Amino acid sequence: MSYKKKKIKKVKWLNILVLLIGIICMISLIISIKNIVKWNLDKSKTQNQIDEIQQITTIEEITDNSNTEVIEQKDNIQESNPYWDYIKMDLIDVNFQNLKSINSDVKGWIQVNGTNINYPFVQHSDNQFYLNHSFDRSYNQAGWVFLDYRNNINELDNNTIIYAHGRLDNTMFGSLKNILSSGWLSNNNNYVVKLSTDKNNSLWQVFSIYHIPTTSDYLQTNFSSNQEYQKFLDNLTTRSTHNFQATTNYNDKILTLSTCYNKNERMVLHAKLIKLESK
Repeated sequence: MSYKKKKIKKVKWLNILVLLIGIICMISLIISIKNIVKWNLDKSKTQNQIDEIQQITTIEEITDNSNTEVIEQKDNIQESNPYWDYIKMDLIDVNFQNLKSINSDVKGWIQVNGTNINYPFVQHSDNQFYLNHSFDRSYNQAGWVFLDYRNNINELDNNTIIYAHGRLDNTMFGSLKNILSSGWLSNNNNYVVKLSTDKNNSLWQVFSIYHIPTTSDYLQTNFSSNQEYQKFLDNLTTRSTHNFQATTNYNDKILTLSTCYNKNERMVLHAKLIKLESK
């Protein structure tokens, strides 16, 4: 084969290669644009859902009454500990009638001080459905805030777990990452979570926050003994990136919030029950 023919053949293959690269880049661009459009559509639908919920829901702050129980602390807590201020905080009480007319899966309402988390939470027969369905059960990749299918919110298991996506627009559990910031940590009043359900209203004191490579070891709900549960609690406390001066023991009921921190890690908050009001 002559040098001229070899050169023409080489140029031909180079042109084909450039064309293939161009096609691949074009396909990637189309997919990226499609994903961006889809993400923004889901964002818009989620925000509309949030706006509707806020319009139809009554959330009332309530003071302690004869049905309010401060959970007995088995550990000695110093007078300077902010716990004594937390138990004086008002609870929230939510009317679920309008919410249940939209979705009978509603189990309660969660509010986390210092974040955007202020939503009703739902529960399905598995932990998959609300990963890609909104509050009104319509398909939406933004998902919704949901209770672990293994939990009974009326009985309160040792470990009650609530999940949601960590959305970049700070909806759902997107703002949970804020709890790692100095701004959130500098305010002791942020260290509480409030829940309201059909049966009770409750206050929870944060004792551990962290992000961790994806694992399920903090999602255990049943324990064979007090010793096993205490070891579990000690492990969660040790993981915390901040010392909340909060002790835990096997008599405690705890609340776990879990979301994605990035593709390979989870963002987690743990809090213990310190006040409960039966309705």
